[in-house]
Formats: sequence, structure tokens, C-alpha cells
Amino acid sequence: MRKLLAIVVPAVVVGALSALGITNASAAALDPTVAPGGNFNLSVWSLQLPIGSPGSPETIPPSRLKGANGYSNPAYFWTDKNDGSMTFWAPEKGVTTPNSKYARSELREMNANGSAADWPLAGNHTLSADLRIVSVTKNVAVGQVKLGTGGTSTKPLLELYYRPNGDIYLGQQRSPTDGQTLYKVGSVPLGQRWTYVINVSGNRATLTVNGSRTTYTIPSSFNPYRQYFKAGSYNQSSSESTTNGAKVKFYSLTVNHA
Repeated sequence: MRKLLAIVVPAVVVGALSALGITNASAAALDPTVAPGGNFNLSVWSLQLPIGSPGSPETIPPSRLKGANGYSNPAYFWTDKNDGSMTFWAPEKGVTTPNSKYARSELREMNANGSAADWPLAGNHTLSADLRIVSVTKNVAVGQVKLGTGGTSTKPLLELYYRPNGDIYLGQQRSPTDGQTLYKVGSVPLGQRWTYVINVSGNRATLTVNGSRTTYTIPSSFNPYRQYFKAGSYNQSSSESTTNGAKVKFYSLTVNHA
């Protein structure tokens, strides 16, 4: 099992996390004076930024992210000096990947040896987060299960969205070549902290938002594919504006494989 660092959060949030089975908080609170890698174990993540050359966003490897003196960027990825949160900003105008028209400041799961994570549906795989959205124009993806090797599709298997009115939706891919079915899974006011847990085990996916759990069947057409997690601010709107976009703050981020 591989696990990212968890952190101590206020009692009301701890209670919510405990209800979700997340109880392995560390003794130290978030330190607002260090880079994000000083509060979170970023040795198993890489970071994609909305800058670089067209079709080729800048990517920061785990070796540069980890540790209290690790990478930060005052415009797109930093530690909030007030609450210590790991903060992501993705504007509506920014460099995108060839397969997307939307910019992102987002973590991509990696293995401890520095290679790209790429796990099968078999086993038990969990992404957990405590976060809040500070601003969003239309829609932002804050967590994903992304298709890896095994076929030609590069679409997400599951994608968790937050909208300006507070509504939270899960987008489930119907097949590797089809579109998504959207399910409303909760509502949290803009700026308020909330938690999510995404679990994939075989052909079943379970999503828990603030203690409310829903389960989804993963179609067998995805069986040849391997997967990996993503988390951060993947802004789902585009324009010529560099001031409109989505700002997302994480207070804990944990990944487990068993």
C-alpha cells in the first residue's frame, strides 16, 4: 500500500473525515511558510501547469515538487500564507494539452520510482481530499480517474466537477469512446470546505462526498485499460481572459492502493 501524507484539520472536518474512514491524520497542522511539498507528500505526483509552449504544458516532476523547499509558483501553484492550503489556479486562457481546450493546474499520480502511475481495475484504489473552491467561472474538475495504457482513449473514467452555484457532479464515462453521464452528488456553497473519496475496486466505483456515498458500475469495456488519479484545478471553460478561472485549495490529499 502506498499512502500520501494526511494532516490535522479542525474538529468539524475531522469528524467528517472519520465518518469516511479517513483517520490517519498526522500530529502537525499545515505550515504556511513552506512549499506545498512540505505539507503534502508530492513525491508521488507530477504537476501540469497552464504555461509552456502550445500543446505542451510545462510539467514539474516529483523530484522538484517534494519537500519544504520544493517547487511552487506564485501564479499557479503555491502555499496559502494564511491557512497553509495547497492552492491551484487555472485561468480560462492558458496552455493546454493537445486533447483538451481547457487549461489546468493539476497533479498527475506517479509511482514512488518516478514512473507514471498506471494501475489495473483489479485491487483497491482510493483518492481522498479535503478542499474548497474559492472561485470558478463555469465548472472545474477537482478529481479524476483517468484512463492510462491499454487502449487508444485518453478520456477520464470518472471526473468530479464543481459549479459556481455549489453543485457537485460526477461525470462517468459510458465507454472508452462515448461521452459522460452526469450525476449530481451534492452541493456545497462556494468557499466552504468539503471532502470527497473516490474508490475504484474491480468494476465498481464508489464516491463519497461529505459522508454521502454512491456506487457506480464500471462497464466491462474499460477492463483492458489501466488508470491513474488526478487532482487540482482543471478549469472547464475557456476564453481570452487570464483573470477569470478556477482557484482550488486542498487541505489534505491522500492516495491509497491495496
